[in-house]
Amino acid sequence: MADLLALSTEIINTGHSEGPINRITHELSEIDDRIAVVEAFSHSILFRTDDGLVAFDTSGVASGNRVVEAIRGWTPDRFNTLVYTHGHVDHVGGCGAFLADAEDRSDPRPAVVAHEKVSDRFDRYDLTNGYNLVINSRQFRGFVKRGYGIGGKDNRFLPTTTARPDTTYRRTLKLEVGGLDIELRHARGETDDHTWAWIPEHKAICAGDFFIWNFPNAGNPQKVQRYPREWAAAMRDMAGQGAELFLPAHGLPISGRDRIHTVLTEVADTLEKLVDETLAMMNEGARLNDIIHTVSVAPEMLERPYLKPLYDEPEFVIRNIWRMYGGWYDGNPAQLKPAKDAELAHELAELSGGVKNLAERARKLAESDQLRLACHLIELAMLAEPDNKAVHAVRAEVYQLRRQSETSLMAKGIFGYASAESLDAAGEEDPYVS
Repeated sequence: MADLLALSTEIINTGHSEGPINRITHELSEIDDRIAVVEAFSHSILFRTDDGLVAFDTSGVASGNRVVEAIRGWTPDRFNTLVYTHGHVDHVGGCGAFLADAEDRSDPRPAVVAHEKVSDRFDRYDLTNGYNLVINSRQFRGFVKRGYGIGGKDNRFLPTTTARPDTTYRRTLKLEVGGLDIELRHARGETDDHTWAWIPEHKAICAGDFFIWNFPNAGNPQKVQRYPREWAAAMRDMAGQGAELFLPAHGLPISGRDRIHTVLTEVADTLEKLVDETLAMMNEGARLNDIIHTVSVAPEMLERPYLKPLYDEPEFVIRNIWRMYGGWYDGNPAQLKPAKDAELAHELAELSGGVKNLAERARKLAESDQLRLACHLIELAMLAEPDNKAVHAVRAEVYQLRRQSETSLMAKGIFGYASAESLDAAGEEDPYVS
């Protein structure tokens, strides 16, 4: 059993980690005799009460049974209450395993508690089931193939075994379970249905995905709106709570009031800076493309062990800030009512002397680390002649180089997916699938 608090303390104090911080072990670690964490995708946080367990999140459908098994190695206590910190499937998809455990043991069905917008999210997942399966296979390319937390065997993005909430709230909700007081608080951040919880007896915060030991997931290019300004405000509210124990749904728990305050404040500062500088340029009439290439986060901040852009990244957050305050028009009038991509590609291919020239120029740009330009050109070449295997071979090469140059999983997933598309079109094996 790992000493998770000692590990997180060392990482924060030294500024670096010898191993992974976001661990998926499906093992339970006891924080004290009444609090435990099962590290999965995502974690399940357990509080022992005089009337059974309160579980914050149930992990994903593929890990739910292993999470329950780990909990049963710790205690036979029944599941009294399941709290969804938000409605993402890696947090709610394992619900069926918890309910099945209760049924197998002839225990009462646990109550499910969440913010009122979680049910709206579930409705949206039903409407966009196929789309969500596609974008998650792209975002988590290779990772999904290993079966961590996304979708289920019935080809449903939201598993049919995921229970809808029995009890919902709008702003705050006070629960009392087996003598344990729990205060649920809503704030918009990664989602519009997010809950964080204050547990006074333990001076503990359950934070869900407000903190993930990576740069905040406030920009995700394939998902619905994120709320970086409100996210920062929530972090400041948590920082002012005086917590001695901080329990996120990904990564390591953190102990110590000052340490928790520092970490949360630095994340809030970083998000607020992005919002303020993006809005300042928007108010001056700048185009989105200009903002993306101007606003940034100081490199030393991105070296913090809890702010590294290994999942999301600042550039994507800037786009989400624009989307929230400025709509979809990016300031480029040619993009307001654009031509078909293929028509533009044909014109530029003809001007450059054919797709072979476009593809060769893309290759040379990629080899000289001008990967942004290289991707534009190779995409045009492919759109001009979508059945050209030689072009697809270059496209696969360019996007694989782009993938290797990126830090965030989101960028790596999309560029890797593009490379795989062209490898398939060129009739080649994909050596990059893990």
